[in-house]
Amino acid sequence: MIDTKIFNNTKRAFILKSEKDLKRSIFIFKLMNIPLLVPLGIFFTKIALKLRLPIEWIIKKTVFEQFCGGTTQKDCLPLIKLMYSKHVYSVLDYSVEGKSDEKEFEKVAKTKAEIIKFASEQKEIPFAVAKPTGLGRFKIWEKVSQNEELSSSEQSEWNRIQKRVKMLCQTAADYNTKLMFDAEETWMQKAVDDLIEEMMKIYNRDKAIIFNTIQCYRWDRLAYLKDIHERAKKENFKLGFKIVRGAYMEKENARARRKRYQTPICEDKEATDVNFNAIMCYCIDNIDDIATFIGTHNEVSTYMALQLMSQKGLKLDDDRVWFGQLYGMSDHISYNLGEECSNAIKLVPFGPVRDVVPYLFRRAQENSSVQGQSSRELSLLLEEKERRKGQYVKRVN
Repeated sequence: MIDTKIFNNTKRAFILKSEKDLKRSIFIFKLMNIPLLVPLGIFFTKIALKLRLPIEWIIKKTVFEQFCGGTTQKDCLPLIKLMYSKHVYSVLDYSVEGKSDEKEFEKVAKTKAEIIKFASEQKEIPFAVAKPTGLGRFKIWEKVSQNEELSSSEQSEWNRIQKRVKMLCQTAADYNTKLMFDAEETWMQKAVDDLIEEMMKIYNRDKAIIFNTIQCYRWDRLAYLKDIHERAKKENFKLGFKIVRGAYMEKENARARRKRYQTPICEDKEATDVNFNAIMCYCIDNIDDIATFIGTHNEVSTYMALQLMSQKGLKLDDDRVWFGQLYGMSDHISYNLGEECSNAIKLVPFGPVRDVVPYLFRRAQENSSVQGQSSRELSLLLEEKERRKGQYVKRVN
């Protein structure tokens, strides 16, 4: 039986943090706990970067080091090996966002393919990840999702997007590395869902290599999961899903109000939690058909998954169930799961400091907007600080 206090051990959680690291993390989460400070900080950082003021070193020494593993994949390797020594795996994520031209999309695809090959050589890195809008323009994904007619140049663009996706999936299969595709806004997601389902049909015949993402703040996702499960059983392929609560709630609700259609988002956090847990349980109940990457910073959902696995007689290190958290967050979940021999894994972003700033902005916004997230992180960090202080006093006495 899993101990209900599994996530309370801060010594395990922050075992890799030096005193300097601990102080930096406390400082950052204290700032994120002040509601008005995050939007102001983002506003002035954008201006400073636009004016090319020399602030990259400040970013690098604060939020970058908190939430990113390095500027290159090789930079990240010492950290990845250190985390693995504490039984925590890694997913390398080239977190460059906001690009919009074909040259950049080709560069991202090439970089992702290199990461897949690099991951195949490291036992610590079982997954790679790709963002659909890193491989092609949002507008093209949107038009395909809405079944809008494409011009001849747009059709060529869509063909190139599909080619990049297929190339990455083939590379993942060739190198036996699981590949996850992120989910994005609902009005471009159908094209992603349809294309990744096609990739699953090709590459997931014996086991899940290709994973799509389900954002569980969408109230229609359980029905979607059941429908695709039926198709997978009929057509004899395996499903792979990363399940997350979701990252675009405010944008989704605002667009639904503006365009006067029913919001695709659950009515509140409680409804989202119920939906997440229902989808998670459905996946684990159908583990022979669905491999699952449980991307959550929620202790209750994680504990529920562990209980369900125990009830079904599944080993905690079953390769079809993974528990993922973002680097720099929820170490109390990741490292305590690792100690329990679960498949704990950190998503480790990397890239040039200036290029990963949009990713860092999202991390800051999510930590400040998700109810209790930054407060929970801060309380655990302060608890560890007090524990270390007590240990020091004991040694001195």
